[in-house]
Amino acid sequence: MKTRYTPLVKIKKSDLDRCERELQQANASLKNAEFSLEEAYAALQNLQLPQSGKIQEMLTARAYISSQRLIVDDKKEWVLFAQKQVDLAVSKLKTSNVEYEKFKYLDLEEIKKVLKQRSIQESKDLDEIAIMTHNRKGNI
Repeated sequence: MKTRYTPLVKIKKSDLDRCERELQQANASLKNAEFSLEEAYAALQNLQLPQSGKIQEMLTARAYISSQRLIVDDKKEWVLFAQKQVDLAVSKLKTSNVEYEKFKYLDLEEIKKVLKQRSIQESKDLDEIAIMTHNRKGNI
């Protein structure tokens, strides 16, 4: 049964579905960022300074370690950004869910109201038919 809220319920449902997809994408991005950060830490752990050799090799290794630390810092920032995106998507989802549930409730209440009115009208119609049938039997 359609009410004046039915189109709004459909719109809110599609908005809720969109928010759920955004949350899934944000979670996937967060997982990628965390995995990338773990790889950067692993790469940093695997780096070794030369124990002997030319000073140029030691400076190169130190520069490489410094570069890897910058990469780790960038990955940390990416994880923080991805976490903020997840938090934002969760809050949007909650808001969207509240809106959807509100209009769904209003739609159901409207349906109940219409069904009650129909029931009352049907009862009145049956009473009227019964009175008309009773009056016909009385006239015969």
